[in-house]
Amino acid sequence: MNEAGDVAERRFLLAFHPGRAEAVESAVTIARRLLAAGVTPVVLTDDRPVLLEAEPALTAVEGWDRSGPIEVELIMTLGGDGTILRAAELQRELDAPLLGINLGHVGFLAEAEVAESAEVVERALLRDYEVEQRLTLCVRVFRGDELVHETWAVNEAAIEKSGSGRMITTLLEIDSRAVSSFGTDAVLLSTPTGSTAYSFSAGGPIVWPTAEVLLLVPLGAHALFTRPLVVAPTSTMAVTIAEDSTHPAVLWCDSRRSFDLPQGSRVEATRDAKPLRLARLSKAPFADRLVAKFHLPVEGFRRKRL
Repeated sequence: MNEAGDVAERRFLLAFHPGRAEAVESAVTIARRLLAAGVTPVVLTDDRPVLLEAEPALTAVEGWDRSGPIEVELIMTLGGDGTILRAAELQRELDAPLLGINLGHVGFLAEAEVAESAEVVERALLRDYEVEQRLTLCVRVFRGDELVHETWAVNEAAIEKSGSGRMITTLLEIDSRAVSSFGTDAVLLSTPTGSTAYSFSAGGPIVWPTAEVLLLVPLGAHALFTRPLVVAPTSTMAVTIAEDSTHPAVLWCDSRRSFDLPQGSRVEATRDAKPLRLARLSKAPFADRLVAKFHLPVEGFRRKRL
């Protein structure tokens, strides 16, 4: 209700890839359905011309330029996990949950496939979903005792060699205690959600997304002890670029936000106070999602009955 006692206007933000025809087409279809149900669709101001070019009649769709607050009930994403990671930046500003419709290949963060979009919209209109909270990372960069950069990550903070040069020399710490030092192509500081992303490609463990843990995963390390580490959610993971490292590094968070790391830089990652909020339509266990997304061979398996 607003101050006058009237029913507050409902708004859904549609986050889509403006360069993908399928995403634009899906956004048009969903915007029409929302308007027919009395819900105002909102898109980023830069994406609105693309939507109107595809469907000039959608003039009632609002544009948001992120310069001021806006009340949004739900953020619906149309694309792959990359689109969801882009929308996660919006979610931190708006606090509305994300509901992902997958147009990509794997789409671990998405809740439904594009063929199910009509049902998804109907359930969203009825508020027929549960909100799941995912652990995120707070990432800080220090030079000596000075904090020079602070950011966050849904999947991972990747400390990588800059360009195609030599390995970077790193010192790894957990809770201010040194655990190893080696040359490497990268070190990944990951969340459970990110365990099926970059960490998975680096040989890290698959972790159930609701698990309360943090991961440290070396990539291409030149050492005997290069196993992934799984630590408590209260731990502080740290990676320092050695002063005598022959090459600088770069920090990438979710492959979207970068920061240069000269020799001597120290990256710390802890649990962030603000989780990612995902709207969930299905109560199916993560094991089922894992089997479906990776096409794991379980056909013919019969569970032994007790």
